[in-house]
Amino acid sequence: MVTRKTMPITYGLIGMSIFVTLLSGFGSDARIVSTALISGSSFGVLDEIQAGEVWRLVTPTFIHFDIYHLVFNLLWVWVCGGAIEKRQGWLYYLLIFAIAASVSNLAQYYFTGPAFGGMSGVVYAFLGYVWMQMRFNPISYSGIMPKAVVPLMLIWFIVCWLGIISNVANVSHTAGLIIGVVWGRIHARKAFERFRSF
Repeated sequence: MVTRKTMPITYGLIGMSIFVTLLSGFGSDARIVSTALISGSSFGVLDEIQAGEVWRLVTPTFIHFDIYHLVFNLLWVWVCGGAIEKRQGWLYYLLIFAIAASVSNLAQYYFTGPAFGGMSGVVYAFLGYVWMQMRFNPISYSGIMPKAVVPLMLIWFIVCWLGIISNVANVSHTAGLIIGVVWGRIHARKAFERFRSF
């Protein structure tokens, strides 16, 4: 039975990421990768999506190119994503995932083309959401993770933008973080106002 204490979507995201990553040989199988990328064209009008392949808006999130990429992302899906799913329910969580994946993937595509993958944009959306909840709705989100995690993740964010780490989807990270912070702040404010009204 699915309840707010279970995490079916979190398990599904983790399982799908592992499956697609291994099936593609960590991105080495061009045939598999080409079916999961947001588009087959470098810069264009997303012909595949306009033709009905709407799943391409989210499927790049499931491709990872090395074991560190995979483990790092899925750890935060488990911690941050799982916390959201347990508290907000699987449907709300699925909506956050779908919007964060779609927007962050589209943003990355329009800046760099289709050659990218990974759950990082979604992870930063989850992080931003949980960060705002911990700050402004601590009654529901206290104790999810050490407070030092957020500054460490933001330092990693900056390090990636500085180019110290190569082949990183920085635009996706940025779009995801913005989505998570804005969404989390709005929801936390509404939750606090409901609590104050009792």
